[in-house]
Formats: sequence, C-alpha cells, structure tokens
Amino acid sequence: MEIVKAVALLLVGFVFLLKGADFFVDGSSSVAKKLKVPSLIIGLTIVAMGTSLPELSVSITASMANSNALAVSNVIGSNIFNLMVVLGMSALMSVIEVSPNVTKKDFPFSVVCAVLLLVLGYLGMELGRADGAIFLVIFVGFILYQVLSALRARKAALSAESDEDEEIKIIPMWLAIIYIVGGAAAVKFGGDWTVNGAKTLAAAFGLSENLIGLTIVAMGTSLPELVTSVVAARKNELDMAVGNVVGSNVFNILMILGVASALSPISFIMENVIDICVLLGFSLVVWVFCAVKKKLGKLEGAIMLLIYAAYAVYICMR
Repeated sequence: MEIVKAVALLLVGFVFLLKGADFFVDGSSSVAKKLKVPSLIIGLTIVAMGTSLPELSVSITASMANSNALAVSNVIGSNIFNLMVVLGMSALMSVIEVSPNVTKKDFPFSVVCAVLLLVLGYLGMELGRADGAIFLVIFVGFILYQVLSALRARKAALSAESDEDEEIKIIPMWLAIIYIVGGAAAVKFGGDWTVNGAKTLAAAFGLSENLIGLTIVAMGTSLPELVTSVVAARKNELDMAVGNVVGSNVFNILMILGVASALSPISFIMENVIDICVLLGFSLVVWVFCAVKKKLGKLEGAIMLLIYAAYAVYICMR
C-alpha cells in the first residue's frame, strides 16, 4: 500500500511540475515576446529557467530534507538527459542549424560550469555555502550578459518584426502574471510530492537515492525541456530548441545547486564525480557535432540517443 501511495504521489507531483512549468513558460514567454526579445535569448533565459523549475524545486526540497544524493543526481541526470535525449529527439524531428554564438560562447560556458562543479564538488567532497555563493555570483553575471545581449538585439528584432511568424502565444499581461504565479506555485508543490514519492520508492525497493535521482526523477523533471525543445524544433524555432537546453544546463548547475548548497551544504559521493565526468564527455561529443557540421541532423540525433541508452544501462547495472 505504501508503494502504491508513493507512485501516486510521484505521478501527481510530475503532473504539477509539468503543467506548472508549462504555464510559467507561456506567461513569461508572452511577456518577453511583447518586449520584442529574440527567440535565442528567450530560450537561454526565460524558457530555460521555466523548464528548469522542476529541477529547482526538487533539488532545493531534497537539500532541505537532507537527501543530498537526490539533490545532486537530479541536476546531473537532468543535464545529461537534456543534452543527449532532448537535443537528440529535437534533431530527429528537424535538422537544427546551430548558431555560431552557441558553439563559440554558450556551449563552452556550459562546459566550464560543469568543470567548475566537478572541481568544487571533488575538493572536500561537498558543495558548501561558499561554493553556492560562487555559483550564484557567476549566474548573476550570466543573466546580466544575456540581458545586455537582448537589449543589443532588440532594435534589430523590432526592425525585422514579422506578423506571420508568431510561434509564441501572446496573452494579456494580467493573464500572463496569473500564469507565472500559478505555475510557480504548482511547481513548488509538485517538487515536494516528487521528492517524497521518490524517497519512499528508493527505500521500498532498496535502491539508492543517487540512482533514483539519475533516472526516474531526472527524466521526470526534464520532461518540460523535452516537450519545449521538440515542439520548438517542429515549429522551426530552432534557436529556442538549442538555447533551451544550453540555458537549462547552465541554470541547473549555477542557480539550482547554488541555491541548494547555499541553504544546506550538499555532500558528494564518488558516483557523483563519475557522472559529472560522463556529462563532460557527452558535452564534448555534442560540442564537436555542433562545431564541425554547424548543425545537428538525424544521424547525430540517433547517435546521441544510442549513447544515452548505453549510459542508462550502465548506471542501472553499477
């Protein structure tokens, strides 16, 4: 009976996370579109943050509940899933032309963030409050840079405005605010229920919180990124599809682990170190795909999905 209740709690939590993030993204994107912010900037910031709200809620809740393994593995697992499955599925749907800014600036920055996580986590095998502060300061700098980029691009966006390609739904400002506030509330409660359900399942089946975080929780909280990027690829908003993944991965490390570790120090285990190394390896593979061919096609998408499948088998067997 306890297992049935845990599964129900997990599923209801996922529904609240997904729908809450969906409303948050709709509201935020509508506001940004009204301000004529380019799609790439929306993808790197607002959509990335909105689709990462489930990870934020889960990791902070887990950290406060002293479920440190779940807090870290959720972020690492989500980043790997975003990179290999979300981008891989998007590439299968439509060939993704990768912007030079992504390969030269945004993608390398996401790799630097992963390296920083590896170094700070490995030193002392924990993320302390000072480490969290470092992440948050860097994150503020990243956001400021994106805001300045948006301001520089706004004039060009205004001059190139077209009424025939409005893929982002424009809604009234009052409704957008309701979407944002209501979506954030749904994500908060969904995160609480997801963590509680995951912890109960892990205990019932004798599984580690690290494995649950890398698989079930990571995949569940990454569904917003998957849906958003695949839909964006199908609607030919390819800059948003790539920007959403890169921005989400940066947000997950700097903001989520920054806030979580600032609130409560997070212990590391050696499996976390190994998984971050795997994330770095996968990042380099995708970076090479993007830099060499300037695009991600069906072949690259299939390769990325196969690599992820092999990794999923590995973490279940170790």
